[in-house]
Amino acid sequence: MFQEMENFEFSTELLPGLPEELGLECLSRLPCTAHRLASRVYHRWRDLLQSPDFYYHRKKLGYTQKFACLVLSFNGGTVNGPKKPGVSPSYGIAVFDSVSQRWDRLPVHRYPNGLPLFCQLASCEGKLVVMGGWDPVSYDPVTDVFIYDFMTQQWRQGKDMPSKRSFFAIGACLGRVFIAGGHDENKNALRSAWVYDLRMDEWSQLGEMSEERDECEGVVIEEDEFWVVSGYRTESQGQFDGSADVYGLKSGQWRRVEGVWEPGRCPRSCVGMGKDGKLVNWAELSPAVRVGACGISLGRRVLVTGSGYQGGPHGYYMVEMKEGQHGKLEKLNVPDEFSGCVQSGCYAEI
Repeated sequence: MFQEMENFEFSTELLPGLPEELGLECLSRLPCTAHRLASRVYHRWRDLLQSPDFYYHRKKLGYTQKFACLVLSFNGGTVNGPKKPGVSPSYGIAVFDSVSQRWDRLPVHRYPNGLPLFCQLASCEGKLVVMGGWDPVSYDPVTDVFIYDFMTQQWRQGKDMPSKRSFFAIGACLGRVFIAGGHDENKNALRSAWVYDLRMDEWSQLGEMSEERDECEGVVIEEDEFWVVSGYRTESQGQFDGSADVYGLKSGQWRRVEGVWEPGRCPRSCVGMGKDGKLVNWAELSPAVRVGACGISLGRRVLVTGSGYQGGPHGYYMVEMKEGQHGKLEKLNVPDEFSGCVQSGCYAEI
């Protein structure tokens, strides 16, 4: 087991009196919520806990845990301030632990008036990435990239996106964040795609998709493919396509797949992958979430949010996914602070 960590150098004793293999095993079992405190105990522990190799080691052993990260509205005032009636909602990031049923709120970096509207979330290697969106005051598109490290509980600014784009597809895998489609400042739909390397803090351009895809949705499948689902061309405003462009993470090539999505149906935040390997529309799980649905897979169970009708209250549910079918939606009791409308989300494996 220890040899699998060959890319990382350890001291002779991670824990005094124990062989390195046992010391590594003990630290691998340490709950992720204790990593920040543990990193302050001993500089060798800090180096280990911050190592990507250690992250993948814990993941392989099954010691990581998936948390739901949601961009949702907090009614009134600034994100970290009190609620004020009659004030437009601002957006922040909520983190949900489905095991303990605990809700937490991340501090908003740089934006006192809340996150950029329609910003996108992605996560890999225990970090949360926030990209793009519109400035909440001016409504101008932004190219900002911010990364939150759950271990240090700190934000850092990444290299800006190569250009301004809105309503693009996003997905993350193996330390890289993929974006594709959306539209530019002139509302022209895009077929271009880029990848951001978290460790190198660099952007690289990918080949173009088969067609322009505005308001498309991104899904990463089995750490092997990045799916860009549906969307529409510039001249076909709002006419969502039923196809997808699929980028092979190993081959570096795009392929087009037809008939994977209901034509005319907006895919934003409601595309998932079922146990049978087929795309799932979370809005079709129940009439209770048919409007504004958002689904986040947390292993065998999925957190699904949405409303039963336009303008209706937002509900939160857990559902177990089985091959070819799904279980009954279980309604969650959510604190009032976190009961706002969900704009988008992803899971973070920590």
